[in-house]
Amino acid sequence: MIEVLRAGALTTVQDQGRPGWAHLGVPRSGALDPAALRLANRLVGNDKHAAGLEITMTGCALRFTRAVAVALTGAPADVLVEWSPPVHPPTRAATPHTVGPAAPRDATRRPGDVGRALSLPAGAVLRVGPARAGVRTWLAVSGGITVEPVLGSRSTDTLSGLGPPPLRDGDRLPLGTPDGPPPPVDVAVTRPVPDALRLSVRPGPRQDWFTPEALDLLCRDAYTVSPDSNRVGARLAGAALPRAVAGELPSEGLVLGAVQVPPSGQPLVFLADHPTTGGYPVIGVVDDVTALAQARPGTTVTFHGPQR
Repeated sequence: MIEVLRAGALTTVQDQGRPGWAHLGVPRSGALDPAALRLANRLVGNDKHAAGLEITMTGCALRFTRAVAVALTGAPADVLVEWSPPVHPPTRAATPHTVGPAAPRDATRRPGDVGRALSLPAGAVLRVGPARAGVRTWLAVSGGITVEPVLGSRSTDTLSGLGPPPLRDGDRLPLGTPDGPPPPVDVAVTRPVPDALRLSVRPGPRQDWFTPEALDLLCRDAYTVSPDSNRVGARLAGAALPRAVAGELPSEGLVLGAVQVPPSGQPLVFLADHPTTGGYPVIGVVDDVTALAQARPGTTVTFHGPQR
């Protein structure tokens, strides 16, 4: 088991998501950076679909009731492993007048690194500090986290409530049986967190609901990530995108990366926990939203069309 000593701001169970259920109103969900979680699983010898933890901003603290291998990927953070050596039973000294337990020994501490597999003894505590850059760190544990799957996935969907709820202090998470020893990898090269993002966007299904200049404006001006962003979507602040058609649409399908524009004119890029339908027009679709997983509030975002 994993015992949650400190859950942090938002720590959720995630795997590669539950694709194929959009017709029932269920989004894919899953890790916001699926490749980062796959890498962490590879470092500890798990199948790529094994569930791990997505840790947001403030870190967490976990105790493991058995010996495990763990690996962290994603946002850089300070990592500390703590454990206490086993206490030996009382021993009798040479004279009968001094009998008692062995002298207590302090807990052992050693640092760890994001991007390296770590071996933890039973009873060890893993402390993950706040992200030094970016937003999210992914944790894999040998054997994977084996909470009950829902529609084929163990992922927490923060919009619909499917899957396990976000972690709370005192929670206990079951672990599966390790598949085998981790691969002999010394270190994994992780991508640095950029200070600014440049995203490729293609015209969306409702481009005609905007003025001819709107898509050019989206690709010309810089936007910043709003503090209101979450796993559902990245809200952006910047130039308002002018509409050519007033009124609202009947709800229609949405996909990962859809750039929806509410009446404020400020674009919203949908992420893993996005709704599957919506009534605001979609001006474009971002090809790859992975970089937004590490975009802190205030991060600069620019868009470019596929022809540029």
